[in-house]
Amino acid sequence: MSHEKFLDELISTLGADVAQRGADVPERYHTDWSGTPPQRPLALVRPRSTQEVSAALRLCTAHQVAVVPQGGLTGLAGAAVPSQGAIALSLERMNTIENTDTRAGLMQVQAGVTLQAVQEAAVAAGMVFGVDLGARGSCQIGGNVSTNAGGNGVLQHGMMREQVLGLEVVLADGTVLPMLRPMIKNNTGYDLKQFFIGAEGTLGVVTRVLLRLRPAPQATATTLVAMPDFDAALAVLARMQSHFGNGVAAYELMWDSFVQASLSWLQLGAPFAERHPLLALINMDGKNESQLQGDVQQVLEEAMEAGEVVDAIVAQSVAQAQALWKLREAPAELNNNMHPAINFDVSLPQADIGRFAQACEAAFSARWPQKHALYFGHVGDGNLHVSVDGKTVGGTPEAIEAVEAELYRLVGEFQGSVSAEHGIGLHKKPYLQASRTQEELAAMRAIKQALDPLGLMNPGKVFD
Repeated sequence: MSHEKFLDELISTLGADVAQRGADVPERYHTDWSGTPPQRPLALVRPRSTQEVSAALRLCTAHQVAVVPQGGLTGLAGAAVPSQGAIALSLERMNTIENTDTRAGLMQVQAGVTLQAVQEAAVAAGMVFGVDLGARGSCQIGGNVSTNAGGNGVLQHGMMREQVLGLEVVLADGTVLPMLRPMIKNNTGYDLKQFFIGAEGTLGVVTRVLLRLRPAPQATATTLVAMPDFDAALAVLARMQSHFGNGVAAYELMWDSFVQASLSWLQLGAPFAERHPLLALINMDGKNESQLQGDVQQVLEEAMEAGEVVDAIVAQSVAQAQALWKLREAPAELNNNMHPAINFDVSLPQADIGRFAQACEAAFSARWPQKHALYFGHVGDGNLHVSVDGKTVGGTPEAIEAVEAELYRLVGEFQGSVSAEHGIGLHKKPYLQASRTQEELAAMRAIKQALDPLGLMNPGKVFD
């Protein structure tokens, strides 16, 4: 099918600076961080305004051409990879922070603003933004909304969904939904913005976001804690939350397999003289630094007396806190050290995470005795990451698929979610039924049909 007429009209309407034919599209727009094989788009559109997004989508609807929205291309599930015969619509030029209101705790931004730019602008205004993840310098707010991003701050602030007060969205036919009213209480029928948060671009294109900001903490404390088992890890979390309430800002749990890999890959010194089954990195917020440090020491002493904590380090400076957090940065090295890295992002009922990790380890070891698997996660919010070195299980596509099938089978048995924060995209589509009933999938398809009747928005992603 020839698309020459469409391409001519697209370029004449938007201009050659905004729209490029597929042959001229740089390779970086052909795929994302997921490792999905690249696909050259029919065209690349890089609009500078909502009006240009709307014009592009009107043309796509008129010619029945599919659209794949793209943000920072840091996704790990393949949602931003172009489909054959589709245009790629990048929001990277729509990168303006339009307004910051510290009294109301609000910030309005265009979808192409990076997460790091939002964080830095919030700090400059004496506030903080509640979402943080490793790709902060590249990922964009529109993509964070479209995947309902999680990360390190979920325990304290919630997922991206909890940070979004309003959205501006363009539907497949070019209709603009200006849902940017800055009220927390707004019970006027369906909360339409919620349909687009986590939809991975399958229902429309997010162009503006009204974000909630939080007051910056006056003091912070960081501790690295060694624990004998998962039950102790849950007990320490409960103890911390009982004492500090919502001041527990992060609780990152690392199994020894992960710790040893991190020490090796990042060439770090071991934090403790002995190895321990589990380490937790914990951040607390408070109002007075000396009092906060004293309270942390007291709670840790109580946990040690109860047998929940074996050893602990409390950072005495920002530099030491950063050094402790360096231990958690091994995921950035996965693709350099596993060939390939088979990465899982699942969530389980919190009390079952330890048993789930044990069940995975037993199932993997029984079938692939030489396997190398790492376990780590946010845990306080039920999120566990598992990474398996594909080379140690055979390295073939069939072996990788078998590993995935085994882990997702266990997710289904434990009634968990096959995707905690990375989304479904292409990679997890075959396993979506492990976490969604047929009735739920039918309701999702009905929403898709209502908002995108021609099926032009990010086709083939999430479900067929």
